[in-house]
Amino acid sequence: MTENTQTPSSPYSELPTSYAPADVEGKLYERWVERGYFEADEKSDKPPFAIVIPPPNVTGSLHLGHAFEHTLIDAITRRKRMQGYETLWQPGMDHAGIATQNVVERELAKEGKSRHDLGREAFVERVWQWKGESGGQISGQMRRLGDGVDWSRERFTMDEGLSEAVQTIFKKLYDDELIYRAERIINWCPRCLTAISDIEVEYQDDEGELVSIRYGEGDASIVVATTRAETMLGDTAVAVHPEDERYKHLVGTEIELPLTGRRIPVVADEHVDPEFGTGAVKVTPAHDPNDFEIGQRHGLPNLAVMDEHAVITVHGPFLGLDRLEARSTIVAALRAEGRIVAEKRPYTHSVGHCSRCKTTIEPRLSLQWWVKVGPLAKAAGDAVRDGQVKIHPQEMEKRYFDWVDNLHDWCISRQLWWGHRIPVWYGPNGEIVCVGPDEQPPSGEGWTQDTDVLDTWFSSGLWPFSTLGWPQQTDSLAKFYPNAVLVTGYDILFFWVARMMMFGLYAMDGTPPFHTIALHGMVRDERGKKMSKSFGNAVNPLDWMDKYGSDAVRFTLARGANPGVDVPIGEDWVQASSKFANKIWNATRFAMMNGATIEGELPSAEEMSATDRWILSRLNETVAQADAFYEDYQFSKLSEALYHFAWDEVFDWYVELSKTTFFAGGEPAKVSARVLGEVLDVMLRLLHPVVPFVTETLWTTLTGGESLVIADWPKAVSVPGADAPGGFRDAAAEAEIEGVQALVREVRRFRKEQGLDDKQKVPARLDLSATTLAAHEAAIRQVLRLQPEGDAFSATATLPVGGATVALDLSGTIDIPAERKRLSKDLAAAEKEKQQAEAKLGNEAFIAKAPDNVVDKIKGRLTKAEDDIVRLKTQLDALPAG
Repeated sequence: MTENTQTPSSPYSELPTSYAPADVEGKLYERWVERGYFEADEKSDKPPFAIVIPPPNVTGSLHLGHAFEHTLIDAITRRKRMQGYETLWQPGMDHAGIATQNVVERELAKEGKSRHDLGREAFVERVWQWKGESGGQISGQMRRLGDGVDWSRERFTMDEGLSEAVQTIFKKLYDDELIYRAERIINWCPRCLTAISDIEVEYQDDEGELVSIRYGEGDASIVVATTRAETMLGDTAVAVHPEDERYKHLVGTEIELPLTGRRIPVVADEHVDPEFGTGAVKVTPAHDPNDFEIGQRHGLPNLAVMDEHAVITVHGPFLGLDRLEARSTIVAALRAEGRIVAEKRPYTHSVGHCSRCKTTIEPRLSLQWWVKVGPLAKAAGDAVRDGQVKIHPQEMEKRYFDWVDNLHDWCISRQLWWGHRIPVWYGPNGEIVCVGPDEQPPSGEGWTQDTDVLDTWFSSGLWPFSTLGWPQQTDSLAKFYPNAVLVTGYDILFFWVARMMMFGLYAMDGTPPFHTIALHGMVRDERGKKMSKSFGNAVNPLDWMDKYGSDAVRFTLARGANPGVDVPIGEDWVQASSKFANKIWNATRFAMMNGATIEGELPSAEEMSATDRWILSRLNETVAQADAFYEDYQFSKLSEALYHFAWDEVFDWYVELSKTTFFAGGEPAKVSARVLGEVLDVMLRLLHPVVPFVTETLWTTLTGGESLVIADWPKAVSVPGADAPGGFRDAAAEAEIEGVQALVREVRRFRKEQGLDDKQKVPARLDLSATTLAAHEAAIRQVLRLQPEGDAFSATATLPVGGATVALDLSGTIDIPAERKRLSKDLAAAEKEKQQAEAKLGNEAFIAKAPDNVVDKIKGRLTKAEDDIVRLKTQLDALPAG
């Protein structure tokens, strides 16, 4: 059967001759959304399956990390929907306090204004205006990728409902004495003028200087080292270890702090490492978190020497200097007094920077609001320990416990205008009132609301239940809480996942927010290097989608997704995935051209050929593998299994081996067409969650079905009269086709070694009488381009393969004497290599001295030489003498 014999009404005629993703993807996605396929019904009696999107920033755009994570979540939810679950993938965005405020402030700066020119209320209105006009571009980009989210439920962390949730839980925590206000050391950005969370601090190696400074005089002096000389103006002690004999005589005494005239005590504290440096450290409680703890233990004063802009505030010659100017000026002054004992420059050390503006972070003592995390963190740890929540992969549990078991109180206040304002009012006489969402704030003269807003992670920590309507007891909350699984990167295991665990267990009466935490790695470039604009290796996934299609990007990302492991990706791999999508398109179109159909019952096993039974047996094995890999979040193994089944077994073997049947027509062709239709139907269903666009187009054309989005998830195929647990399996047919494959591979290898083109036809005689392959002779000849032997046939090469013999007439295709000469020369070189390797390995003196890697390399050379000798001798034996 050939293409031009088909009628215009044949299904395959609806498909273009080549696949053009741009012509398919956008229209197809909008059709899915318009038909409501992704919408979740809280009143459904189907079992629920809910998952939240890690909310991207409203300022953000789709990057490869998003594309990777969204691909995995989309694959999970598409399969669950096909399995009959009432599936909710909850979308939404984070208000991204610092990032969004910075964006709008930059816009104002272009107008020559600052937020202070507008005032707080007008500035917040301006941010909302920006959000409506320019924010949330990532939503449209998510549609490009194919995200099957329920857009009708899209939420924003600053919308009315989520704001109510934030105020409710703040009030509850405050009333339970789990929120308090206190002075502590925080990460301070002198550019953004706010405290920032740990996750908003990026550490990088900076070149600075390490100076050693002598405090005091003579035997009563101590040398300390610092990279931040400017902070010495705030020193209130020098600390040494209690057991350090060098300084025991000084503990309890005072020494003079250079440049200040102040005298400070020498204290003994076990925090000090006597083996590091001089064994003595300067203590600046207002500008270092460790020093603050020492200061608390010893009752030291907290002396702040910088303002919020990191400018020196201490009266004297350094007043008004920026911290970096002060650093060099103070070192120069110490040098002039002979106080500098040693200087190391440049000195490379890890320094924290603001992730938004890249300014160096300044540890700073500040009055802030805090969450007392002790009982909350314990509950979050216990939920994993007792099996309520499972972390996948399991080896990530240790990292989780290391964090929650040692969690410090959480600073939740930010000195911004954009965000959830802290619901606390201060009265004229020192009164403090926390107000819930259903309460009126105090009125009257002198009452003011706290000017700070809450950390963005505070509201996103409520995401699994606030998006479902909490604190109201909604139908959605009853149906979809707790979520089934959380899919996110291991890099925010501590900062987001732990917060959701703490808040979920606290607010929802001990019920965790999800049953499973599936952690994935980070996307890196093809060399394993972190992607960054500064490195010049950052990639816009939209560019790849434009060039290769969304399916190609998705398949590449899924194919690299091993649980908890970073994912290298390069454009060559996306191009290869694009070829896979085209292979699926072209081969499925060819199959439909040759009558592949899903109409009617499958034929019985007796009616099928061994090739038919083989592919159905392999199909059922693939179904079982796919189910196991999906359930275990093994997307790399899943993608590899589906790739090799589709490309290798279906298209390169089954279709090729069946061509002679299709071309011959008749009843066997109808049987194979029905088998092929069944295989394609199941294969496209299995692939759909990962590559939804190309599979949807092909499946609806093949089957006439409405959509794969709402189709049933495939089960193992049963064959009439041959039912078995787990579906039809035929070990004999698999063994028989493996014999065909072995023969074909051997002949192909031989042809390649002789320099023959794959399409070049060669006369051949096949003796298959001693095998089970006789029924496959026509297919073998078709696949290998082997012509009948003819009257003038002369066997110039004979290949024995597993009981079969293939005799080839190469007289008209290669120069046999020249080929024998080439092979003989290669054989002599291999035998010489073998002798040299054996000689070295037999030299005991050499083996005793040589490194293990050198010995292993020689063993590898010996193995390769032995393999080459066997191969070359086989090739020579296959050629006629002379």
